[in-house]
Amino acid sequence: MDDEEARTRLLDAAEELFYRHGIQAVGMDRIRTASGVPLKRLYRLFPAKESLVAAYLERRDRRWLTSLRATALAPAEPRARVLAVFDWLADWFTEPDFRGCAFLNAHGELGAAAPDVVRTHKAELRTLLADLTPDADPTLADRLLILTEGATTVATLTPGPEPARRAREIAELLLAE
Repeated sequence: MDDEEARTRLLDAAEELFYRHGIQAVGMDRIRTASGVPLKRLYRLFPAKESLVAAYLERRDRRWLTSLRATALAPAEPRARVLAVFDWLADWFTEPDFRGCAFLNAHGELGAAAPDVVRTHKAELRTLLADLTPDADPTLADRLLILTEGATTVATLTPGPEPARRAREIAELLLAE
């Protein structure tokens, strides 16, 4: 196993375990066991748990935003683009392993010690929302961000597409203004 394969296996195990059980509840030995990567190599690739947490969140950020961006930018019309965000959320909320927002979960557990990628992720999401409606009032992106985050939080407590559908209805009202 080369370093790239070991890194992928470690990140796969870390993502599954951290997202399902929480960052603080999962130790490095559990990640080593789940990944099959020797402890020495784990610590050579990720010298501290904090570096593994940051790498897990950075990888998740890239994948999550790439998927959302592709869905949201598919329609040509800005209104349809915004509504596509909430359709994407509805699909995400129905995934069997949905456990809410990994970035807010990390911040909730780690507070000020959470990696910078947590704040960066939210800023990038806001930028994406602003890019979907370039001619709109700049506060629309802030409102859409609050709707997105609120729907995600509600879906964490009551999984299923309904929170995204309700947020979509409110987004339609905002877009009609």
